[in-house]
Amino acid sequence: MATDATRIEHDLLGDKAVPASAYYGVQTARALDNFHISGVQIRLYPNLIRAFAMVKMAAARANVECGVFGKEILSGMERACQEIIDGKLHDEFRLDVLQGGAGTSTNMNANEVIANRALELMGHQKGEYRYCDPHDHVNASQSTNDAYPSALHVGMALGNVQLVAAIGELIAAFRGKGREFASILKMGRTQLQDAVPMTSRQEFEAFAETLAGEARALEVVHQVLCEVNMGATAIGTGLNAPAGYAQKCSAHLATITGLPIRLAENLIEATQDTQAFVLYSSCMKSLAIKLSKVCNDLRLLSSGPRCGLHEINLPPKQPGSSIMPGKVNPVIPEVVNMVCFRVIGSDLTVSMAAEGGQLQLNVFEPVIAACIFEAQTLFINAARTLRVHCVEGITANVDVMRHFVDYSVGTVTALNPVIGYDRATELAAEAMKTGRGILDLVRERRILTEDQIAKVLDPAAMTGQVRRG
Repeated sequence: MATDATRIEHDLLGDKAVPASAYYGVQTARALDNFHISGVQIRLYPNLIRAFAMVKMAAARANVECGVFGKEILSGMERACQEIIDGKLHDEFRLDVLQGGAGTSTNMNANEVIANRALELMGHQKGEYRYCDPHDHVNASQSTNDAYPSALHVGMALGNVQLVAAIGELIAAFRGKGREFASILKMGRTQLQDAVPMTSRQEFEAFAETLAGEARALEVVHQVLCEVNMGATAIGTGLNAPAGYAQKCSAHLATITGLPIRLAENLIEATQDTQAFVLYSSCMKSLAIKLSKVCNDLRLLSSGPRCGLHEINLPPKQPGSSIMPGKVNPVIPEVVNMVCFRVIGSDLTVSMAAEGGQLQLNVFEPVIAACIFEAQTLFINAARTLRVHCVEGITANVDVMRHFVDYSVGTVTALNPVIGYDRATELAAEAMKTGRGILDLVRERRILTEDQIAKVLDPAAMTGQVRRG
């Protein structure tokens, strides 16, 4: 039931009413007033929220070991952080992903939610910060400038694990479809013109492998995301952080996340640097290019049904036109194409934001975060959608592909080593002029015997699956 009850909290700018039921506090409330930009709220990216809770839990454990505060506060904070890691309280993170202040509002959102939930778990009321304070305890030995980018690194690493898994399932679907189509001979094409024969399995295996290469690249760049600057505080000098805190915090973060977290060697450089985000975004852009090309090919191969290639059928998902009866469009590859376009565009935003950093801090990390977390979400959803609603249901039009092989002039390429390029060219020209098949002309002119034809034009030999004798 809605309530108008409030509590009064105080900050640099004075008093402000905060909803009594809210776990966030005054600084989050001000940011909610200030940033109505994209309409996309942080709560839509659970990995970022979970990552913040992990960072704060690691910091709390390191602070207790360094004597900053006691175990009672740690206990409350740990339990609050664990609830957030488990998916609770995410609705308290309603800030717009686009915000000024280099992520300070998001960091304070996390500090306030954790502090207020910890207070409840410790038997106190929200806002009784003398027992657990967002600044003095949850943000102890930290600055937004190390906690925020470290949370971004962790959150993106968590998302990358999910992304690689989703792409892996899509790759497996393409390989499975390749096995299903192993015996189907078809024409390959270059520059949209007839080339030489291949099997449908080879075509779908190529789709799988081109995506597998991108998955491997994402696994490699994953290591870059696992470097953090916790303990750097404001600019990398470690001001206000006790001796040994940075190392302890990073070690705890590795344990909590299960990721190979490591502390950056130069904290001043790491605090101003955003190249890890640039590299990761670049890998996602590369994946977008490859995945979009695959979707282009699926749409082309399924074009028709009467006036296109019509070699494969994509699962019909919905009527395709409000005016043309019977039309069914390739809507699943189309939406994945659009995801890829979006990710490619976002990569430029990440590049510009990284380049725009100045001196000891890059204030544009929020837009970098918005772009990368959105891209991960889009890709994970798109990979599943393409797999479940398209690839797994593709069927082959064997007769269409066989017809193209029989009547294409591309098969003449296999005759080059036997009859020479010039004579093969003459055959190709006549086939184009008359509309007849190469094999018919070879037999009519008695250029080869049936045994020679069987050997030279053997489908397995032409597709590279066996060595020629």
